[in-house]
Amino acid sequence: MAVATTEAVEVLVKAANGDPSRLGDCPFSQRVLLTLEEKGIPYNSKFVDMENKPAWFLEANPEGKVPVVKDDGKWVADSDVITQLIETKFPSPSLVTPPEKSSVGSKIFSSFVKFLKSKDPSDGSEAALLEELKTLDEYLAKNGPFVNGSNISAVDLSLAPKLYHLKIALGHYKQWSVPQNLTNLNSYMEALFKRESFQKTMAPAEVVVKGWAKHLSA
Repeated sequence: MAVATTEAVEVLVKAANGDPSRLGDCPFSQRVLLTLEEKGIPYNSKFVDMENKPAWFLEANPEGKVPVVKDDGKWVADSDVITQLIETKFPSPSLVTPPEKSSVGSKIFSSFVKFLKSKDPSDGSEAALLEELKTLDEYLAKNGPFVNGSNISAVDLSLAPKLYHLKIALGHYKQWSVPQNLTNLNSYMEALFKRESFQKTMAPAEVVVKGWAKHLSA
């Protein structure tokens, strides 16, 4: 059900590398868009060319980072701050994750990035990522299907884009995938990626692949 609001929320998000007319691959931008979609809040997204940041964007956020939303005439940055702001202003439907569950899966993204960038098979980065994924799988086995049980919440909307990047980037650059025996995690990822909100806000796989290329060329 759409939230009663007089005007659409303005959101600045990353544009695709090389094509400013398409939605880019920023998982933090997608997190904000997912939150708006799940709450049924109308919004207008504007794509920002992060390779050639326009002056109007730097005026909105001098730090030059996305996502950014306009709230009461002022621009607000940082996905943590933005999603909390959205929850406060539009509390229904609630996406609040209980504090004791809010850190579930919080180390997965950094572990994924380290493994993706690794050029040393013996550095332990793959094992570290597998341990984080196994921990989430075991958690979901006891508490799923989502982190907060039967209802999707903010932590799921934070994890979903990161797990999508993990799937696409590791599949492309390392021919690696989440082990099939992590059945709860695989089901969780499938459920998240199939949601209408995710389908509407996801970057195409080729955009994700291209987005990570520059981070791997160093």
